[in-house]
Amino acid sequence: MKISELIDLTRGNLLTKASTLDPDREILGGCSADLMSDVLAYIQPNAVLLTGLVNPQVIRTAQMADVAAIVFVRGKIPPDETLLLAEEIGLPIISSPLGMYELSGRLYQNGLPNLENAIQD
Repeated sequence: MKISELIDLTRGNLLTKASTLDPDREILGGCSADLMSDVLAYIQPNAVLLTGLVNPQVIRTAQMADVAAIVFVRGKIPPDETLLLAEEIGLPIISSPLGMYELSGRLYQNGLPNLENAIQD
């Protein structure tokens, strides 16, 4: 899935400058989390991250986890420092008016699989 498709499905707004994005980067699946330790432990590369956290640590975590894009849920808008950091690394940031539960379902119904690693017993 491309960023333009993700924006349409989430009814979102792209908050980062389009000129900083890689137009060919493919989003392979998704993950929803508010605990950045869970993102580091369970997310697979090239996923979209759905989250309600808007601080700069989200961007640093996403960079380490090779996240393809972030969608902030419930219409949240991150502070300027978060957006500037995302633009520096070319990470698309989208704000959607929808909640995390609905967004997860929409993306899954439209072909994006879950990209969370299974929890080991």
